[in-house]
Amino acid sequence: MPPSMTVALGPDWLDPEFLISTFGLLGILAIVFAESGLLIGFFLPGDSLLFTAGLLTADGQYITYPLWLVCLLITIAAVAGDQVGYAFGRKVGPALFRRPDSRLFKQENVVKAHEFFAKYGARSIVLARFVPIVRTFTPIVAGVSRMNYRTFVTYNVVGGILWGTGVTVLGYFLGQVPFVKANIEAILIGIVLLSVLPIAFELLRARLAANRRA
Repeated sequence: MPPSMTVALGPDWLDPEFLISTFGLLGILAIVFAESGLLIGFFLPGDSLLFTAGLLTADGQYITYPLWLVCLLITIAAVAGDQVGYAFGRKVGPALFRRPDSRLFKQENVVKAHEFFAKYGARSIVLARFVPIVRTFTPIVAGVSRMNYRTFVTYNVVGGILWGTGVTVLGYFLGQVPFVKANIEAILIGIVLLSVLPIAFELLRARLAANRRA
């Protein structure tokens, strides 16, 4: 990947290649941890970051560690982030639903995660890994709901492996395909769009349901 390429997904500090080239593997782990369970991490570029991490691991650019180690550390960071989110949810309890909105906190994000959790139950811990914003708030809602801890840990580990390792490995192998390397900017934008489709669908469904009730 040419160093001059910039992925047009927003400001530089949210661009996956910029983040990786600036902060390296430690930066990836910090972002994955924050997005997986800290209230302030919902806006971070998790999916495109992991895909880019895999691609740059294949290239040996910015990341010189072996793929297995990168995947292991990312998975640990993802699982640890959800654990912190769960513990936070258990501590704050229902008070989270009364917290006022701020620049970094929107009550509607908690409500979406609660609806997602209510709909899919324990499976939501795995499924939420692949849905931006919901990914951050679902473990917190699981803690608020006092989900059985052993069940949470089991689904958390499974979700962390499927997301953290799966998306990174996908980037690693697809990154070696000439067509992918030549069109990486468009592909990363596509990943982001695909990842927000579930949210867009749910918003549309909720609006249509509200219109029908009206």
